[in-house]
Amino acid sequence: MLPAKQQSPDNFNDMALGIISTQSFPAIVGIADMMLKSSGVTLVGYEKIGNGYCNAVVRGTIANVRIAIEVGLDTAEKFGQTISSTIIPRPLPNLEAVLPIGSRLAAMTRGNGRNRLANTAIGLLETRGFVALVGAADIMMKAADIEVAAYEKIGAGLCTIVIRGAVTDVAIAVEAGMLEAERIGELSAVMVIPRPLDDLENTLPISSHWVEKPIMLPLTAQEVAVPQVLEPALELVELPLVELPQREPQRLQLPDGDDDGSGGGDR
Repeated sequence: MLPAKQQSPDNFNDMALGIISTQSFPAIVGIADMMLKSSGVTLVGYEKIGNGYCNAVVRGTIANVRIAIEVGLDTAEKFGQTISSTIIPRPLPNLEAVLPIGSRLAAMTRGNGRNRLANTAIGLLETRGFVALVGAADIMMKAADIEVAAYEKIGAGLCTIVIRGAVTDVAIAVEAGMLEAERIGELSAVMVIPRPLDDLENTLPISSHWVEKPIMLPLTAQEVAVPQVLEPALELVELPLVELPQREPQRLQLPDGDDDGSGGGDR
């Protein structure tokens, strides 16, 4: 009876929350990717509290959360983004209910299967300043076959563009975007994540709004209407009748030399 109770999603005896903080959105996404791929935790989501601070929240068994946070801290140290972290074993239902991520906890699914982007990659480029971000996004789209999937801002002037595509295309695009961002303004961070997991994709901003083809929008309302130059082509043009001279039917000569039975081959 006890093992069955421990497997219940409402039982908190063996569950834990893990939270890790950085000051870069690409960094927190990269850290979350490493935590997901190293243990059996579920990524609940991100909390952005201003001034560039981003927090990744994971949930799972106490052992898995400990492994995830250890990997996350090691990754954060490599990124130079070690801020703070904590593990909350056996959180009471009331704590999870009042956290900002509480509404997403009920919708979580267990498991970390591969998603529809299994053969692709996600790229993130963060700048300090909007102008550099837009310039970098434009160059990235022109440098490789990628799609812009999302735009995220976390305060302190930090904003991130999220792209997707084949691994090589994303790598090429991010490299081109880095150079352009540095030329225009200030580059903050970049990240390329190959073969992202379901949890990671589902928690990215507006990931459900990715489109397969560009959407072309008119610049002005006048462009929606049919151009005036096309209107005359839709009208019926009445031409004058021309009376053609009458001619006698042509008599064709049969191949065997015989006529067609009408009295010879004269016209």
